[in-house]
Amino acid sequence: MQIAIVGGGAAGFFAAITCATVNPDCRVTIFERGKAVLEKVRVSGGGRCNVTHACFDAHELVKFYPRGSRELLAPFLQFGPEQTVAWFARHNVALKTEADGRMFPTTDDSRTIVDCLQHAARQAGVEVHTGARVENIAPLTSGKWQIRLTAAVAPIVFDKIMIATGSNTAVWDMLRSLGHTIVEPVPSLFTVNTRDTRLRDLAGVSVAHATVRIPDAKLSATGPLLVTHWGLSGPGILRLSAWGARALNQMNYKFALEVNFTGETDTQELTGHLNRLKSTEGKKMVSAHALFGLPLRLWQRLVAAAGIPDDRRWADLDKKSVAAFAGQLTAAVFQVSGKSTFKEEFVTAGGVLLKELNFKTFESRICPNLYLAGEVLDIDAITGGFNFQAAWTGGWLAGQAMAEQTRL
Repeated sequence: MQIAIVGGGAAGFFAAITCATVNPDCRVTIFERGKAVLEKVRVSGGGRCNVTHACFDAHELVKFYPRGSRELLAPFLQFGPEQTVAWFARHNVALKTEADGRMFPTTDDSRTIVDCLQHAARQAGVEVHTGARVENIAPLTSGKWQIRLTAAVAPIVFDKIMIATGSNTAVWDMLRSLGHTIVEPVPSLFTVNTRDTRLRDLAGVSVAHATVRIPDAKLSATGPLLVTHWGLSGPGILRLSAWGARALNQMNYKFALEVNFTGETDTQELTGHLNRLKSTEGKKMVSAHALFGLPLRLWQRLVAAAGIPDDRRWADLDKKSVAAFAGQLTAAVFQVSGKSTFKEEFVTAGGVLLKELNFKTFESRICPNLYLAGEVLDIDAITGGFNFQAAWTGGWLAGQAMAEQTRL
């Protein structure tokens, strides 16, 4: 049986390895248009590869997926993070869990994962072709599939085909022509641009725990916050961008962002705390010592933004100054003027409409013997290893299904 995998990424490799391992009679071929395979795996997690997340309860795991949560529950119950960890362990790759739940190879090197997948594919007899751009796919009356490569003289026929190209406009056009519905893609997991003077020259400064809100979109998220050269980033912002992917696209990425630098302390509670500091820290300069774990330079910018002079002591703060400072700390408003890609880890919200897929097998309900997994589907998650987990899960189930069905 001839099986074609279009796309040499995480989902494609996992499906190919699974299919060829479960049924050695399958001849599995991966077609990757780029010069190298598993490129997103290689660059992810700052070159360390955030393989998955230590959330072993499928009902909790799906909560990290703005799109695809309902559909992924049953697949995660079959192959979730626990099975992913075990799979890599069987292939001599140990994973470690960091404080925030993210899981990385103990080597802290994404090449460990890339090498593991390539070795497993070779061991299973999977053929890998790079620089192989698929120009067209077409079903045949026999139930088989025909693939035409850009550089090939003649089309190649396969019994089954899997699309795992990630976000790809040309592939979505092909799938649309076959009868699939494509949910219009928009960016997810992005950082925000703001030229606010409070952040000028503070690139690299971070806040361990902040709450970010977009009142006009009724969105909020918590997590670490990072000041960049162009604005704000960090897990809190990225979560906000994932949950608000469509709403923020409709707003053309221009909106008011409200930041609570203290985490989740509200303005009224903080006002009371600041008033108590007038008594307990009365002789100290407000700008001299940062509180709430904030970096001193950021603290001083917020002091200035509240209209408090550098030499003002706590005891000398009037009611108006306390209120202004409490506002800067718990509800600072930044005007966002655009977005920027988060490193190389871009993610798209959109893709093949999920109801057109059988999530027991990841086979198309529109086209028999066509399988889909990874970001070609309208599935995406926040950062933390969740997008890779969806790829491993979809690849494993599709690989199992292709292998088992060819035996019938």
